[in-house]
Amino acid sequence: MSATILASAMTYPEAVGVGLLQGVTELFPVSSLGHSILVPAWIGGHWKADLNVAADGSPYLNVLVGLHLATALALVVYYWRDWVKVIGGLFGSIRKRRIETVDEKIAWLLIVATIPVGIAGVALDSFFREHLGKPVPASLFLALNGVVLFIADRLRRGGTGRRRAGASLTSEEADMPPEEVSDRHIARLTFRQALGIGCAQVLALCPGISRSGVTMSAGIFRGLTHEDSARFAFMLATPAIAGAALIKVPALLGPAGDGIRGQMLAGALAAFVAGYISVRFLSRYFETRTMTPFAIYCAVAGTVSLLWFTVGG
Repeated sequence: MSATILASAMTYPEAVGVGLLQGVTELFPVSSLGHSILVPAWIGGHWKADLNVAADGSPYLNVLVGLHLATALALVVYYWRDWVKVIGGLFGSIRKRRIETVDEKIAWLLIVATIPVGIAGVALDSFFREHLGKPVPASLFLALNGVVLFIADRLRRGGTGRRRAGASLTSEEADMPPEEVSDRHIARLTFRQALGIGCAQVLALCPGISRSGVTMSAGIFRGLTHEDSARFAFMLATPAIAGAALIKVPALLGPAGDGIRGQMLAGALAAFVAGYISVRFLSRYFETRTMTPFAIYCAVAGTVSLLWFTVGG
């Protein structure tokens, strides 16, 4: 079946539904790619046929990357002040040829942490698409994602307050805005630690492993609080998604996009709105709460899906 026939089969309800799903699950630590594979498979019918990442010639993966880009734009809008400071810090450090400020350090931490997923995304794209973009692997990885989140939370079980043991506020930080305090804590990461967090992000190429979840977990393993690790994870998602979009989205401007450009725009709008609402909610949620509810959900949903698609399916 040609890409054009598959593309024309994608309906507006499917596009908007997947857009809303992507905008929420990209930021909640439950895996957007995993849900984008499992939900159509659970619904069945033309949803399962139209929205199949592993189907030969299917444009669905490129569409998903386009929806990811809309979510990244929502992150840029929400964190626009931070990005202005970070970009300014990057050019300032280049001009001075040294790193002196918190903003300059965070800019380079983001660059270093983005390198691993950029390399892996290009090198392993076909492998992940052809061998892992199916319901059974996605179910298995979703359950595993729940285990990772649970372990990360147990590591930080010393409290659920906004600031936990090992990240207490100094007298100077007590009078600072929460965002600036969080940036100071993030800037304490070494470049080796940022590279480790970036390597963890590579796991999110496996459908079912959450980008935000695995990045937050890696940050927590490195001593960040839930709040600080969420902030770093959300900012780190932006360059990774933008890089993937530069590779995938242009294909939709050619024959692969015939018949679905309108649907993709509708889905992208849905993803943008859902992503913006999600990041507003989660940035406050992780001030006082943990990833345990998401860990339980992923473990249960992944296990049930695995049983369904291997035994009942």
